[in-house]
Amino acid sequence: MFKVSKEFSFDMAHLLDGHDGKCQNLHGHTYKLQVEVQGELHSSGAKKGMVIDFADVKQIVKQQILDPMDHAFIYDTTSERECKIAALLTELQSKTFGIPTRTTAEEMARFIFNRLKPILPISAVRLWETPTSFCEYREE
Repeated sequence: MFKVSKEFSFDMAHLLDGHDGKCQNLHGHTYKLQVEVQGELHSSGAKKGMVIDFADVKQIVKQQILDPMDHAFIYDTTSERECKIAALLTELQSKTFGIPTRTTAEEMARFIFNRLKPILPISAVRLWETPTSFCEYREE
């Protein structure tokens, strides 16, 4: 079994409604995302010797994650406060993206994993919220 990874970078704003620290305020991060894919090598054809073409991983992650989330306000669709902020930003023609959970690094890593799982043979997602802090999500 082989594992290959591709890294991406994107910017997003968020807040953590009800948090007991400064992250309760609207702020942004430059996220680093590492998508790990596992599988056996293709034994023939154009992709012989590869688990997956890195260009294919790039295209899928761009379409499913980067295009909708990069430079967006990501918000928790279960939070009334965050939904109000998102509605105002949408009215002002700003980009928003809602997920049905709190926008912690942990929950976003799981969300990204689950969004990619039907399309890629994904084994792990690592999401850096800062250069020194990341979360890894994988199904065991």
